[in-house]
Amino acid sequence: MRPAGSLAPFGALSFAYFASIGLFNPYAPLWFQQLGFSTLAIGAIASLQAWTRVFAPYAWSWAGDHWEQGARRITLLRVAALLAVIFALGLVWTRSYAAVSIVVFLLYLSNSAIVPLAEAALSQRLLDAQGGLDVGRYGRVRVWGSIGFIVSVMLCGAILQVAGIDALPWMTVLLFAGLAAMAWRLPHGRATVAAARGDAATGVWAVLRRPTVAWFFAGVFLTVLAHTALYAFLSLYLVQLGYGKTAVGMLWAVSVVGEIVFFWTQGRWFARWSANDWLVIAAAVSALRFAATAAFGASTPVLVTAQLTHALTFAAHHAACIALISRYFAGPLRGRGQALYTTLGYGLSGVLGGVLGGAISQRWGFPVVFGAAALVSVAALACTLRSRTLDPQRDPGALM
Repeated sequence: MRPAGSLAPFGALSFAYFASIGLFNPYAPLWFQQLGFSTLAIGAIASLQAWTRVFAPYAWSWAGDHWEQGARRITLLRVAALLAVIFALGLVWTRSYAAVSIVVFLLYLSNSAIVPLAEAALSQRLLDAQGGLDVGRYGRVRVWGSIGFIVSVMLCGAILQVAGIDALPWMTVLLFAGLAAMAWRLPHGRATVAAARGDAATGVWAVLRRPTVAWFFAGVFLTVLAHTALYAFLSLYLVQLGYGKTAVGMLWAVSVVGEIVFFWTQGRWFARWSANDWLVIAAAVSALRFAATAAFGASTPVLVTAQLTHALTFAAHHAACIALISRYFAGPLRGRGQALYTTLGYGLSGVLGGVLGGAISQRWGFPVVFGAAALVSVAALACTLRSRTLDPQRDPGALM
């Protein structure tokens, strides 16, 4: 199971990037807790990733789109990966809250370039005859990110269980060094030619003002806001419920198993239902997932089932977003479209989710955080339904 030809380096980069995420996102909160930080303080640090996503991805992608008309995206990506290694080294020597916060901010700042630049370069290679994204081939590349995550979250959980959470900084350095090595294997992209669709010539903000695009981003914002409960607080919630670090890693891994299956087979699913339809499905299932996590987190079978729905709430949602962004932001706008997905979807929502989730959990507990995430998912469902109705290119026969 490997992406073919020139796509293989992109699969390797995806594996390395999400392997680093598989260590840092689930286990860094436990390291912060070991350092004596409060739950609210941990939530604030977790929100730093979202703060950098508010502006950094767009800045990196703007440079990538304009530098020789997009031909140097890979060079910028390599620079960002090298900076991530340098900043990761700072974790080895910092322990105070202020110092750790600064280092983590710089790490996120550099790392925020990887996905939008890589996705823009990859999508440029995956356009079909009609100028749309080949979703099936995209899934065969993106699946390696999920495999990297699941390998990392399981292996790192076992290592940390034995070595202790103090080993996390050096493990972070090693994984980011691997990411930088994979960045140097990427082929340089070709210059972006004139837009294949007229919409690309209207500019980014003109595209954003289209009602279907505006409702699309509102749905993305709310769906990812709900998932902030998962990314920032699930590990802490599980530890509070009595799960060990190995069990925490296994439960994170369970969510990625379904994700891997979906990415690998998504070509057939997107042939059956449109990208708009999958956004609706993802929002609806998210509401059920987080409600179940809030009410039955102590039940392992229920929690495993909820984690398996990650195939729909994340994998299907992400693939649908990439497909629609490739259509909405064609040609020379592709990099900035990917960056807006990161900024509007994962940036602003992560800021609110990290800070508000930390405050809610400290006052009322983690179950209330996940209950709030379920309600936010219901709002996301309304937005995605509206976007689907307004999209002139949707398939009217797929879902009612």
